[in-house]
Amino acid sequence: MADADPLVTAPSLAAQVRNAVIWRSGSQVITQIVSWCSTLIVIRLLAPHDYGLFAMTQVMLMLLSTMNGWGLASALIREEEVSEERLRQALGMLILLNCGLALTQFLAAPLVALWFAQPEVTALLRVQSLLYLAVPFCALPHAILSRRMDFRRPAQVRLVVALAGAGTALTGAFAGWGVWTLVAAPLGMILAEATGMTWAARAPIRPVFRFSGAGQIAGFGGVMTATQLFWFVQSQADVMIAGRVLDTHSLGVYTTGLFLAQLLAAKFVPPINEVAYAAYARRPDLGAAALTATIRLVMLVALPAYAGLAVVAPVLVPVLLGEKWIEIVPLLPILAVAMAMLTLQILFAPATNARGVPLAALRITMLGSVVMPCAFLIGAQWGVAGFAWGWVGGMAVLTGATVTLSGRIVGLRWGGLARAIAPPLAAALAMAAGVALALRWLPPMADLAALTAAVTLGVALYLAALHLIAPERLAEARRFIKSRGESEPAAAV
Repeated sequence: MADADPLVTAPSLAAQVRNAVIWRSGSQVITQIVSWCSTLIVIRLLAPHDYGLFAMTQVMLMLLSTMNGWGLASALIREEEVSEERLRQALGMLILLNCGLALTQFLAAPLVALWFAQPEVTALLRVQSLLYLAVPFCALPHAILSRRMDFRRPAQVRLVVALAGAGTALTGAFAGWGVWTLVAAPLGMILAEATGMTWAARAPIRPVFRFSGAGQIAGFGGVMTATQLFWFVQSQADVMIAGRVLDTHSLGVYTTGLFLAQLLAAKFVPPINEVAYAAYARRPDLGAAALTATIRLVMLVALPAYAGLAVVAPVLVPVLLGEKWIEIVPLLPILAVAMAMLTLQILFAPATNARGVPLAALRITMLGSVVMPCAFLIGAQWGVAGFAWGWVGGMAVLTGATVTLSGRIVGLRWGGLARAIAPPLAAALAMAAGVALALRWLPPMADLAALTAAVTLGVALYLAALHLIAPERLAEARRFIKSRGESEPAAAV
């Protein structure tokens, strides 16, 4: 994404970015609706204990997934020209790497089970090791299509993937598979994605295991992999620590609350970052203007979403998850503050990576790998709520460091960031105050009716407040949605 002025100088890129965002984010909305319909049913059928066990397996899975080669595939996006031979080399690297990861997880599974004192984790992890075998056939097609700025066909594939996952999850939940439901659904999804993405990109399926001349790609991918490794420490330290100090029920409550709070940052911002990285790589000269425009548009939606989540939690959780998850309610306002900072913080990495400075994101995640575990170790003294406050304290430090260090590279200063965020933040806080008062004054009614009234009022209050504070922000969003530009032929791989 880019600011208005820079985009005037590159209308064809502006049109491609607009179309890419609409396809990528629009498809994400549709797939998430499908996914969430099934997820909410599954959450009601399974127990917190099941989610606690599953969270324990995710620590190992997330650790090894940081080394699965997505960074290596992303290096292809920055290349001016990529030959068929280079694509086959990349596929060969990805296959070797992921077969090694699958074997590592299979052999190390008993050690993870021993750490958490849950023997069932061994079998769960060994079955999940099959996930790595499909990764090469997802990562390489993704890179090929991103080079072409083609997000339409991946969007169609992801819809099929969401349907496959929803069908598998519902089948398992109703059949009484318990925690195995949470293992089977991702397996069905990644198999569907690997098949669909390989077909959509017309990607090569015959690898080459001679890697001469591929050093630059491997080097860039290695830095991005190291970044993901430190990101794992930063993002999974809470479960590593909580799994030792909380019982499986409390861990399930915490991780499900975190999942709900992270929905926007984990599901909707990454697709925007995918488009942003591809666009930044093509026009790195746009610099701060492009990043500022991205921040303005993302935070225009994110800030009211988090503020709304914080105030409607008492009626949202019973409606979405059921009364057995009511312990999540006090966690959501705390986590919403942390996730607002996380959403802002993760927008910087695509800009610095596209400028050929992946070490910037690496330094930030190295810092996060120290700050976040320390925050969670401190918070662990106060149980589940302490882990939520650990997110707030850790993200405050990490977001400040990101803006200072990465902003210096891109050319975005604190003053410019404040001007980008202040209007939607003020409107979101005004909206939250109004909705909180309305919920207090509402007569007794069903939770669904109260939630519907709160959401309707919240949308109206936010739009009205933003119109009064900064009407140009609404106009900018409308221009982005309606903008047109001549398309240029997608760059051939």
